[in-house]
Amino acid sequence: MPQQKKPRYKRILLKLSGEALAGEKEYGLDPAVLSDIAVEVKDLVELGVEVAIVVGGGNIFRGVAASASGMDRASADYMGMLATVINALALQDALEKKGVFTRVQSAIGMQQVAEPFIRRRANRHLEKKRVVIFAAGTGNPYFTTDTAASLRAIEIHAEVILKATKVDGIYDADPEKVKGAKKFLELTYMDVLRNDLKVMDSTAISLCMDNNLPIIVFNLNTKGNIEKVVFGEKIGTIVRRAKKNA
Repeated sequence: MPQQKKPRYKRILLKLSGEALAGEKEYGLDPAVLSDIAVEVKDLVELGVEVAIVVGGGNIFRGVAASASGMDRASADYMGMLATVINALALQDALEKKGVFTRVQSAIGMQQVAEPFIRRRANRHLEKKRVVIFAAGTGNPYFTTDTAASLRAIEIHAEVILKATKVDGIYDADPEKVKGAKKFLELTYMDVLRNDLKVMDSTAISLCMDNNLPIIVFNLNTKGNIEKVVFGEKIGTIVRRAKKNA
């Protein structure tokens, strides 16, 4: 009997942008996309992978954009955090419909709909093979959900951040706008910071660099990609420390 292939990563943090949950819509949530993500996450849980998720809120409200339009930045960011809670609850519902036990932990207290973020409790949920969705960013204005993803991944000792996007990796320019944009297969954290590549903001990248946490950027729209990445297939772009020459 052939030996079953084992996942490369035991505990992951999946970072989903709010826009990814909107699917083809410009705004709001696409139930079909939520269902597809739930199926892929369920497959991982059944393989024994411990899954934490951080979700953005850009499909409902973008704090940075509102701030640029004249709104107070702190107020705009808090509104953005509330948008992530809406997305987290929608994703929780989709996962539970597939039979996946899921908990939402919010960085802003709202006990009627979510648990408060408690690191040890989150770790215990993961050990019990429950999916944990971290909502409301870090709970502080001026910090992005990418930074929240880096912070939570470090706190729960995740082995990797999987950043799911609409493109299949990191490019030197927007591939949807620039024809012939060059794709990178592997980058160091310093490459990303030095060249101002739009992967995550510099705070998030620096956190990952300081804690040696790799980031894999891949296309969410291709079915089965999350599982392929978890099994170590070379998909998308990996950001990590430079390999030392032997």
